[in-house]
Amino acid sequence: MYWTLELASYLEDAPWPASKDELIDFAMRTGAPLEVVENLQALEDEGEVYDTIEEIWPDYPTKEDFFFNEDEY
Repeated sequence: MYWTLELASYLEDAPWPASKDELIDFAMRTGAPLEVVENLQALEDEGEVYDTIEEIWPDYPTKEDFFFNEDEY
C-alpha cells in the first residue's frame, strides 16, 4: 500500500467519518483511480471508523507542514 498526494486528494471530499467499506464505495462512485481502491482494500478492517485521511495515511501533509506565511500576503 502506498499513498501519494494525488491519490489521497481523491478522498478529501469523502463523507468523514467513514468506514472502510464506505470509503471504498465513495472512491468507486467518484471515479478514483484503481490504486486508491486497492489501498483502501489493503487496510486492516476491524470495523473501525476513520475520522480523517490522517488516520489512513499518517504522513498526509497538513497546513502546518508548509512554510507559507499567509500574513505576508
